Amino acid sequence: MILAKKVRLYPTKEQEYSMWKSAGTARYIYNMVIDREEKNYAKGGKFIKNGPLRKEITLLKKKELPWLKDVSNNIPKQAVKDACNAYIRFFKGLAEKPKFKSRKRSKPAFFNDPKKLKVKKDKVLLERIGWIKIKPSELPISPYKYSNPRVSFDGKYWFLAVGIEQKEPENSLTKEIIGIDVGIKNLAVCSNGMIFSNINKTYVVRKLEKRLHRLQRKVSRKYQQNKNGKEYVKTENIRKLEKQIKLLYRRLRNIRENHRHQITNEIVKTKPSKIVMETLNIKGMMKNKYLAKAIQNQGFYYFKKQLQYKCEWNGIEFIEADPWYASSKICSGCGNKKRKLSLSERTYRCECCGLVIDRDLNASINLGHYGLA
Repeated sequence: MILAKKVRLYPTKEQEYSMWKSAGTARYIYNMVIDREEKNYAKGGKFIKNGPLRKEITLLKKKELPWLKDVSNNIPKQAVKDACNAYIRFFKGLAEKPKFKSRKRSKPAFFNDPKKLKVKKDKVLLERIGWIKIKPSELPISPYKYSNPRVSFDGKYWFLAVGIEQKEPENSLTKEIIGIDVGIKNLAVCSNGMIFSNINKTYVVRKLEKRLHRLQRKVSRKYQQNKNGKEYVKTENIRKLEKQIKLLYRRLRNIRENHRHQITNEIVKTKPSKIVMETLNIKGMMKNKYLAKAIQNQGFYYFKKQLQYKCEWNGIEFIEADPWYASSKICSGCGNKKRKLSLSERTYRCECCGLVIDRDLNASINLGHYGLA
């Protein structure tokens, strides 16, 4: 099984300049391919495949874009492939239509040829950039077969993410089946009694969000003060504030991601034979303007993805319940189904057997029963 390993890079100023140039090239070529596809489609043409587009960029490199020679040849090639794959996924209905990558909002990243990636004890060799320092023994030393190396910038540090092939561990699983109900009040409620709270309700996250809102208001006022007609003048103070906002977003993202990893690890460590989770219509849920932000901050999709690959790694069967399975309305004691159950009813009261139980715990137990079927 291939697992991704992410390590921090410690580049020099010259190396960092080359990395920014590589990331900018990847973004430019990606946008150029999307623009080419859109214009071709508007004229009534069909989807242009990867090969012809690569040949076009090779010709442009010789005539109009000589600066492409400053970076690795594999970076524009992979950018073309990524853009074409994005369209293929869109045609198959697996993703939304590809959009242009914004210089301000998109994540700076670029590809490195796995055959030319070399690793020593405390450094790694990137193509056309050189040997960059890393922490000792974080990656298997060359010669080793690496897959899909990507270098990215998270707003503060540079990282290298690479796929490493590892043997699946032999785990002795129990016969337990765990049902998981996710929500806003608590991120996850398990049928075995484990309850994992919402990290967004903690003091640390609330304090960071309050500080973020204050900085956003401050930078908005700065823009209004420096408005020149219809244009907004970006001063040095505005740039400083925007950098602080980016770092706050980064810290919040890391806190939430770490919380999800801790929860999924704790669930998988119980070694159940099956894990059952409800199927969520996240797009539909996001249409509720009162709950959209809370749902977005919980990151249900990323929680499910982390749980899926950890189950696969440990040999646990991961099951998604039928979208129409009414886990919240069914009584976990007698199986009676309520006709109506409003979102404000946080305690489930059965009309037949008289069972009184927390709504989320009742749903998770029913999901556990679903795994037996």
